[in-house]
Amino acid sequence: MGPGERSLLFLGKADDAHVGRAVEFCRRNFAGVSVFLGRWDEPLPQDAAAWTGHAIISYLARWIVPAGLLARAAVAVNFHPGPPEYPGYGCNNFAIYEGAERYGVTCHHMAPRVDTGAIVAVKRFAVLPTDDAGTLLLRAYDYQLVLFYEMAARIARGEALPLADAAWTRQPFTRKAFAELGRVTPDMSADERAKRARATSLSALKPAP
Repeated sequence: MGPGERSLLFLGKADDAHVGRAVEFCRRNFAGVSVFLGRWDEPLPQDAAAWTGHAIISYLARWIVPAGLLARAAVAVNFHPGPPEYPGYGCNNFAIYEGAERYGVTCHHMAPRVDTGAIVAVKRFAVLPTDDAGTLLLRAYDYQLVLFYEMAARIARGEALPLADAAWTRQPFTRKAFAELGRVTPDMSADERAKRARATSLSALKPAP
């Protein structure tokens, strides 16, 4: 199987510019690219669940990929907009809340349980004093796209993926934990309310007026 002859299932987030660039790259470098984009709480399309081929790439996708589908691919990787220290949902929010000085993005092999597969590669960068959850996530999306180009090109060429000297350091954050982070009560100190506001501010993600 030569370059450009490998089939690909691409799962991603709907209406996202970074996802659009990733899809364009895949269509130029893989054969028979099947693309499915969705939103939170939408079911995995039946055509995606029935797919068979060489590689699966999950890029900001809102679906948990079933074990049976993963087993039918030679390679299945996910791109996570957080480092191994912040798996799961709301990774950027918790990094800001905990005062992390470094952040990053991760490519890892997919496993039936979210953000637990062996780590392929990590790109790290500094968290700035001016960052909130939104600005940190925007910068993470840029780093993630660069990491995607590097790893997707290797898959398209049939090259083995690296194995990072890194491991997940905690259980994945859940949507329930994220909802709790956004809760503010009158008994909280001013500092705690400010921490939570910074950790949940997504104003940078909103279109300019």
